[in-house]
Amino acid sequence: MDTLANALSTLKNHELLGKKECEIQPASKMLGSVLKIMQKEGYIGEFEFIDDGKSGIYNVTLVGKINNCKVIRPRYSVGHGEFLKWEKRYLPARDFGVLIVSTPHGIVSHHEAKQLHTGGKLLAFIY
Repeated sequence: MDTLANALSTLKNHELLGKKECEIQPASKMLGSVLKIMQKEGYIGEFEFIDDGKSGIYNVTLVGKINNCKVIRPRYSVGHGEFLKWEKRYLPARDFGVLIVSTPHGIVSHHEAKQLHTGGKLLAFIY
């Protein structure tokens, strides 16, 4: 069971249906970091963590800007100079969309990873 893949497909499906909110469960710290990046890039609105006594729930406000978002499997290793190759593969145009990368500095967008001069593992993409 891949919680990140389930969460991204839930977000995409709710966007396609025109919903304004969605609930994502189970919650995880990695999912919270990915949601922060999506919020910072403007793809989702506010989100909050609700503790239900089990794994938790994220309540996410949608703004209607997600065209596609998916998990990248297998999680490829990428160096700090190789992001252009992966942008061409997963994003429809250069500087359109975001690759989400797990780095030694935490989970960041590929723009931040370029600024930090670090590589990591590709987790997901969104545009």
